[in-house]
Amino acid sequence: MKTSGDRLRALLRECHLSATDFAANRKVTPQHVNNWFKRGIPMARMGEVAELLTVNPRWLRTGDGPKYLRDSINDAGPGRGATAHNAEDVLVPLLKEIESTHGSGHTVVAEAPGRKIRLPLRTLQAMSIDPDNAVCAVMAGNSMAEKIQADSIIGIDRGLTHIVDGEMYALEHDGMLRIKYLYRLAGGTLRLRSHNSAEYPDEIFIAEQLQQQNIRVLGWVFWWSTLNTRRRPVSFQ
Repeated sequence: MKTSGDRLRALLRECHLSATDFAANRKVTPQHVNNWFKRGIPMARMGEVAELLTVNPRWLRTGDGPKYLRDSINDAGPGRGATAHNAEDVLVPLLKEIESTHGSGHTVVAEAPGRKIRLPLRTLQAMSIDPDNAVCAVMAGNSMAEKIQADSIIGIDRGLTHIVDGEMYALEHDGMLRIKYLYRLAGGTLRLRSHNSAEYPDEIFIAEQLQQQNIRVLGWVFWWSTLNTRRRPVSFQ
């Protein structure tokens, strides 16, 4: 990785973030990002890109030094330039469908051993999310396209399971990890809606079906490359 553009391309691949989504986040065109890949990141943008991707600006610019600011803080030791801003990244678990002990291809949603995703603590604080409740997952399939692209990393707050109609949640459905808009209906019935509704029509489950099919809300989706700030206030929990 000889240039900052090469390093940017690799970072986006690590984050499962497309150039188009990254461009939208930075309010530039995809062509701008492609130019950065080829010619390097403009100096005027270097700091903000490094901050967004939680890497060391010097490493992003030149390839020298530790990749992550936390590594440079640990290497420097106490009292040698460490700041609270740089130190406040958290590693959160990654949820994954894992084969259950029952075998026969049956899965359960659980934390993947040894797999963590780095998130800025101040982002969680801005969203009033307890870091202990934060987990991530990988978006499977295109049921939420164009909102969330396949293979995107998703942030989930396990502390918010009370359903607010029209908000996006992670579900476990008989061992399958699913991301859907949820709506409560009368009698404990639940409506699941995909963003890509043309290919994935609404699903409706009555209370008995929710229990029979082991459907449970894992948490509210608050992040998928950018912050989800659409959640309306909840009058009660």
